[in-house]
Amino acid sequence: MSFLAQLTDGSIHRVLVRGRLNIAGGLIAIAGMVGVTLLVYDLFKPVNRSLSLLAAFFSFVALTFEALRWQPQGVNIAIVFVGFYCLLIGYLIFRSTFLPRILGVLMAFGGLGWLTFLSPPLADYLSPYNLAPGILGEGSLTLWLLVVGVNVQGWKEQASTAAVRA
Repeated sequence: MSFLAQLTDGSIHRVLVRGRLNIAGGLIAIAGMVGVTLLVYDLFKPVNRSLSLLAAFFSFVALTFEALRWQPQGVNIAIVFVGFYCLLIGYLIFRSTFLPRILGVLMAFGGLGWLTFLSPPLADYLSPYNLAPGILGEGSLTLWLLVVGVNVQGWKEQASTAAVRA
């Protein structure tokens, strides 16, 4: 089919619209994750302000790479930074007094799964098994926060202890 024929039957238009919608949807998701990152930073600040800030930094770097869709030499840099983010959040959850420790273990385990993307051949070899820990860890934390939430008394106690130390 010639270019002119494609143009007149509307298929190129559909491809352009679909591509723009895909990009717009991705940017909306990234904007939402910026908000989630800020909330998670604030949530874990009483546990360890520096590590919570470092985790937020890793998340923002991941979101930047995701927005740019940059994958040098086939390495999904965004997922790798998400792996470091999950490891740090897992540690912070484990050290917190307001969430179950098992969630921290699952998040850290998920982070290790995402870090397999440092090596595309390794990630391909382990796929889909390297995806399961990340989905389980992040999904469990999300579900827990949506359904149960945090132990407010434990969070307040940890926050007041952190304020005294500062």
